[in-house]
Amino acid sequence: MTEDAFTEHRPLLFTIAYEMLGSATDAEDVLQESYLRWRDVDQTSVEHPRAYLVRIVTRQALNHLRSVRARREEYVGPWLPEPIRTAPEVSDDIILAESVSMAMMLVLETLNPTERAVFVLHDVFGYTHGEIAAAVGKAEATVRQIAHRARGHVRARRRRFDPHSDAGREIVDRFLTAAATGEVQALMDLLAPDVVQISDGGGKVVAARRPITGRADVARFVLGVLRTTTAATHVEHGTYNGMPAARFITAGELDWLVAFEIRDGRITGLYGIRNPDKLHRADAVSLIDRGAQQPWNP
Repeated sequence: MTEDAFTEHRPLLFTIAYEMLGSATDAEDVLQESYLRWRDVDQTSVEHPRAYLVRIVTRQALNHLRSVRARREEYVGPWLPEPIRTAPEVSDDIILAESVSMAMMLVLETLNPTERAVFVLHDVFGYTHGEIAAAVGKAEATVRQIAHRARGHVRARRRRFDPHSDAGREIVDRFLTAAATGEVQALMDLLAPDVVQISDGGGKVVAARRPITGRADVARFVLGVLRTTTAATHVEHGTYNGMPAARFITAGELDWLVAFEIRDGRITGLYGIRNPDKLHRADAVSLIDRGAQQPWNP
């Protein structure tokens, strides 16, 4: 029974941990730690397994997040979340798709650990302030204040999100064709005036050390990067973090991954992940779920 309950709710637990940590690898570590604790629990004392598991994962993720924040401050170049490959139907749940998007994950990174946990549990997963208070070990009144503060912070920084669609993939196709053929004007026509390009190499591979903004500079950067690719590199489509993405494969290995943020028919963000530590599990589809129709205590 212990394993069955954990397995049943694993997609939900992984999603909570990932949104709190921004790392699929760290989220898996948290789930492993949480399972070991869950395995040792007296099952007769647990009335609502899912609620109990969410509390365990939340507390473990909070502890983990506090321990990794110092490392992220020392990160070489821009930091991006570890990408997760998602099924296209994730976009059917717009709240879920937006919550794991690169833009939202970067906004969440600006919150402190407790603010992040409260915002994720309340605004994404729909848990009440009282339920969250039990998970984070705070008074309900305090959680309400934290939720209000975190929500205001996120609203001031979030960008409108358009979920992955066939139209988005067609824009990515046109973008890749224009870039491959060197059609500068066609490339710029697909970019929003305030487009941002962010590269994450983690200091381990060549990547831009700062964000690049504006369509002229982004177009120039993209053309420069593609000139360095070889005939051995081919491009595959994918869906990552609820966004259309391009996978650049060289000699059978995923060399880099670019996720595209698209709004009103224009590309507003390009998120390029080259750090090999963040690509080692990029082939497998991650099952994510926010339990939208499930109460805290079923």
